[in-house]
Amino acid sequence: MENINREEFEEAIVNIGRVTKVVKGGRRFRFTALVVVGNKKGIIGYGTGKAKEVPDAIKKAVDDAFKNLVKVNLKGSTIAHDIEVKFNASRILLKPASEGTGVIAGGATRPVLELAGIKDILTKSLGSNNSANVVRATVKALTMLKA
Repeated sequence: MENINREEFEEAIVNIGRVTKVVKGGRRFRFTALVVVGNKKGIIGYGTGKAKEVPDAIKKAVDDAFKNLVKVNLKGSTIAHDIEVKFNASRILLKPASEGTGVIAGGATRPVLELAGIKDILTKSLGSNNSANVVRATVKALTMLKA
């Protein structure tokens, strides 16, 4: 995606993990961050970052997310049709919902859908609940939608 304006994008932190490396002198901690960015108008991206401090990890993740932006086909406030997508061990089922239903989604799926600009949808996460894979499955499902 070329010439994007970063100001109109919102970001949501999906997961922050603490990674421990055991060395001779004790434990070394690092942090990983999984971030989703979107403009609520059908453009969305996700990214991961790792650093010694949480804010640095988040900044790296946001930069990574802007490199992976994708376009989502919306139909009003929902999606056009049912879709089920598998990414590694995570499966995600997305169903269009009528006006006023809201975003029925849990865990890592919710921020992805909200930042994509979807207001009414039913979802079910099947299989693994690994947040990184759930986010990737959701983004993959949204990109596979036919307008």
